Amino acid sequence: MNTLNLSHAELMSPYKLIILGLLVSFTVIALYKIAGPAAPFAFLMLPFALFFTVRFSVIFVILFILFSYFRIHEAFPVLMPFKIPKLLALASLFGIVWHLILSKKLTPFWHPAHSVFMLFFIWLTLCVMMATNRAMAIDYWISTLSKVMIMVFVISWWVNTPRAFSIARIGIMASGLLIAFVAVSNKLNGIGLVEGTRVTISRHLKSQIGDPNDLSLVLLFPVSFLCAELFNNEGKFLNRLLVFMVLCLVVYGIIATQSRGGLLGVMAIVAYFLGRTLKNPIALISVLLTGFSMLLIAAGISDRQSGGAAESGIDESAMGRIYAWQAAINMAISNPLTGVGVNNFYVNYFFYSPHWDGKNHAVHSTWFQVLGETGFVGILLFATLIATIYRSLKRSGSLVKYYSEPNLLVNVQALKGGLIGFVVSGTFLTQAFTWPIYIVLSLSIALEQMLQTSSKSHAEVSHDCRR
Repeated sequence: MNTLNLSHAELMSPYKLIILGLLVSFTVIALYKIAGPAAPFAFLMLPFALFFTVRFSVIFVILFILFSYFRIHEAFPVLMPFKIPKLLALASLFGIVWHLILSKKLTPFWHPAHSVFMLFFIWLTLCVMMATNRAMAIDYWISTLSKVMIMVFVISWWVNTPRAFSIARIGIMASGLLIAFVAVSNKLNGIGLVEGTRVTISRHLKSQIGDPNDLSLVLLFPVSFLCAELFNNEGKFLNRLLVFMVLCLVVYGIIATQSRGGLLGVMAIVAYFLGRTLKNPIALISVLLTGFSMLLIAAGISDRQSGGAAESGIDESAMGRIYAWQAAINMAISNPLTGVGVNNFYVNYFFYSPHWDGKNHAVHSTWFQVLGETGFVGILLFATLIATIYRSLKRSGSLVKYYSEPNLLVNVQALKGGLIGFVVSGTFLTQAFTWPIYIVLSLSIALEQMLQTSSKSHAEVSHDCRR
């Protein structure tokens, strides 16, 4: 009977294969008729895509962050028809669900910084509901804030090995190189210049990096990671030389935007890393003042149509910022708890500014943006979040001393430099609710958690050895 059953099963297997083949063929033909030639190809590639999504989930998550923040597909418009950010979002979501529910490889944990972040996020959500223009606020919450909230937890949970940190760090530096290359190319060829001198990227496509200040912000983020690699004494000479060349290109891209905030951010980051090398404060201050003067001259800010030397007294750009900051203060005084609402500063400028020149203006300051749009409670929570990140990195700096892995120290220094650059450049750049500070937050949480876990493992091993 067993032989007969086995033979029967073997006899039926070709029929099953034929039926399966017919089903796949009919599916491919139907997809071709309904959605065109690309659909059958996508269907046939789906099993391979799912495999790679599960196998390399952390890479897809990092790529999603890089494309979302650096807008690589907008810098290279040939990529836009492929909808890469949406595909990466789907791949990341699938990988997260798979490893969180099925494979159990994604282990959630709760960090004190998560609590502070969630308090701030809940307050932002309340400010969205209380916004004067609720439709704009809700749209921003859906398109940006919700993604930021999800990715803070995903990154802090998923980037949990030195290799994953290396991938993230290299990805940030490589993305900075790509955007800087396009920015410098546009500058040299006179493409998309604002006010005749300030470089932009894909301005004709209404890209997020089509504004010089926003572009300088995007380019500023990789500077701390590049400086960390450059000042890494354990790094190879050729690697550091390559990093130096990339850093020069990225800084030149920031210079081409003629953004004061970008230049201040660069100097703050460089000052942090030089301060670790030059112990003489007089020499450090002399180098920084000389470097900043050279950056201002190279940037040609005096040639700007707004905020240039042609404007007497306090230039128009500076006065515009002062008026905007006054408007933010007035918004907070009028609405001390929730401000005017997230993403509502621009549309409320007319009602709160002491000066009206016929058009609304952006706030051009992270701190005044938070104050005007989320009130005094929001700015207090935001400052607490910044302090929490700093304390987390300080603890990581203490833990990392006990490990011989050089890349771990590079990560701590890169994140510290990024935090310092954010705090300083935030004076002139609007970046409260965009990716940089939240990437620094999530990586800081992940790094401390990884170091604490390794520390506990080493302590347990040592205890067992003593026993």
